[in-house]
Amino acid sequence: MGKIHVTDRDGGQHEIEMSPGDSLMEPLRELDGGIEALCGGMCSCATCHIFVAREWADKLEPVEGDELELLEETECFRPDESRLSCQIVFRDELDGMTFTIAPEE
Repeated sequence: MGKIHVTDRDGGQHEIEMSPGDSLMEPLRELDGGIEALCGGMCSCATCHIFVAREWADKLEPVEGDELELLEETECFRPDESRLSCQIVFRDELDGMTFTIAPEE
């Protein structure tokens, strides 16, 4: 078990327990002010867009392919921080990770 630290769209702070192998998307759908995740994690929309704190971004696999294409089409794309939460699987090395949910588009 580990934890992630989330800032929602209203600036609220949340600490969420995660198990290795779980997608970051799932608990974010349950938050008030969380994400929509309309495609259910199929990497075909950008409604689970988050901004990963820079110190954590290097611990993730590089963004590429469909994920990068979807993110680049958003109004608030940040090359070094934008990720789709459905594409991040929690692992022990991500314990304590911090990020902010991107504005709704």
